[in-house]
Amino acid sequence: MEIKFNTFFREELTIQDIQAGMEKGEITSKELVMYYLFRIAKYDQDGPKINSILEINPDAIFIAEALDYERTIKGARGPLHGIPVLLKDNIETKDSMHTSAGTLALENNISDKDAFLVEQLRKAGAIILGKTNMTELANGMSSEMWAGYSARGGQVRNPYGDADLFVGGSSSGSAVAVAANFTVLSVGTETDASILSPAIQNSVVGIKPTVGLVSRTGTIPFTYSQDTAGPFARTVTDAAILLGTLTGVDPLDPATFKSEGKSEQDYSIYLDSNGLKGARIGVFNTVSNESAEYDEELFKNAIQILSDEEAMVIEDIDIPSFHRDWSWGVPLYELKHSLDNYLSKLPPQLPVHSISELIQFNKSLGEKALKYGQDKLENREHISNTLRNPDYLNAKLEDLYFSQEQGIDYALKKFNLDAILFPSYIGSTICAKAGYPSIALPAGYMKGGRPFGITFAGSAFSEGVLIKLTYAFEQATKHRKSPSLENDGGIEV
Repeated sequence: MEIKFNTFFREELTIQDIQAGMEKGEITSKELVMYYLFRIAKYDQDGPKINSILEINPDAIFIAEALDYERTIKGARGPLHGIPVLLKDNIETKDSMHTSAGTLALENNISDKDAFLVEQLRKAGAIILGKTNMTELANGMSSEMWAGYSARGGQVRNPYGDADLFVGGSSSGSAVAVAANFTVLSVGTETDASILSPAIQNSVVGIKPTVGLVSRTGTIPFTYSQDTAGPFARTVTDAAILLGTLTGVDPLDPATFKSEGKSEQDYSIYLDSNGLKGARIGVFNTVSNESAEYDEELFKNAIQILSDEEAMVIEDIDIPSFHRDWSWGVPLYELKHSLDNYLSKLPPQLPVHSISELIQFNKSLGEKALKYGQDKLENREHISNTLRNPDYLNAKLEDLYFSQEQGIDYALKKFNLDAILFPSYIGSTICAKAGYPSIALPAGYMKGGRPFGITFAGSAFSEGVLIKLTYAFEQATKHRKSPSLENDGGIEV
């Protein structure tokens, strides 16, 4: 006998829908959490088995009940009061859940503190619903590993198609959970494409913020230079609301110091349906037509929408450094340094406290831990743990110079642009190395139902401008369609 829910509950609920329903007494946060738990049980862990969720917070319903009571006696704290949020499994929480980055070695790792961004969410009244599956060690494990796979969680599936359809970068579980309506919001992390790619592949909105807008404290690191957390949502509005909650100067994270006076606590002020009117947008057209993630007709349609909405479109813009042979010295050396540092601080009862110990632990489990091997880890094992290597230092300087002065900033200045438009997420690397923001959002569906998306990018702390542009595009197109999970994935096209 199936549980019957209030008719209010449906797919694609927005924050505004939910807050209006709660204020009218039509629903409670407790009922909302129960609704999403029901969907997770039915579709994520059974039925089509999407496999996007690693853990559920056992206290989620209790927290929801407390927030319902608080609403009745004090009113709502703000737009996230009573709203469920899922977190990528590399974000620490001080509760009964584990933080493992998808590894078996850390499957019993319980943090003694909340990540700074988790503190921000709890203060806002959000409910941490659970942890999402991810590419193990944020794709730092193996060059053969399929995106969305972890030894602890298995393979995440794309809700829009069969098991062979890509799910995108390492934050795949966070994007898929939002796309499949297992939560209202989620948080992922990106070093390069790990938010933008799964947002595109799963037809949701993903914001990769300026590095330093959101604190990195309490996140299992990949690099110092490029890591950032960011929101996933089904609408630009909801993503903007979540972004404002995540921001803040963190005394423990020097990268956030520069955000003071540049960040917003409420990015919804930029939501303008006429936001494209008069905007100067440069289109980066230099892309291979052979990519399975590119659709020329859909990209041309997106460009036409910009013109229809009275934006000034400058096509075939030049980004001098875009196709350069980038050095990968920064992630190579910084993963070794940052991950070793993180592991060394873990409690003594955990089995690993260094990359070398992690490698040996995985070997002891054999196929269970090493379905795809661990060549990336092994390649880093004997790298120096002091960030003084000339190759590293030169790579860091070159990354900044060529991605900023000879990259994004060059193009913005030369063509007097408000933003740059990329098809799919092909601009992820140059934006990641610059530490600059990007927003990915749906732009239609290819033949067969595979999602297609576009990315708007800008200079440091231009999130407000990008939100204005993406919101106007979203309102003009309304591209997103919910996946049909009852039919084991896919949509009608």
